[in-house]
Amino acid sequence: MNTKTESRLCLAVVGALCFFSTVAIASRAIARNAASAPVVDAGSIFNSKCAKCHGHDGRSKTMRGRLTHARDLSDANWQSEVSDERLFNSISNGKGKMPSFKKSFSDSDIDSLVSYVRRLKR
Repeated sequence: MNTKTESRLCLAVVGALCFFSTVAIASRAIARNAASAPVVDAGSIFNSKCAKCHGHDGRSKTMRGRLTHARDLSDANWQSEVSDERLFNSISNGKGKMPSFKKSFSDSDIDSLVSYVRRLKR
């Protein structure tokens, strides 16, 4: 290999290293910004949309909950049988008399609600 070819090869390697370093730095910055994005308050979403039927404690002891036969979300047996995916789908698509919320909430909001429902377990 001659000197000119070696110089070009070195420049190409240095250029590639600079490119990949820039990509790595940019992706870390994006991850930091995503982590500092506003956190969804699942409790306030639950209290404004779900508590009418399921109650603030998830036990469905409200008048509307009794009339619609809303699920007791705090029941430990039910909690152990139901998957997160099923909860997500029920919130997204509705179930029985429960309306669909996929147009009202983002997927991350619904994921937060699933986590919130899990915390209601007695």
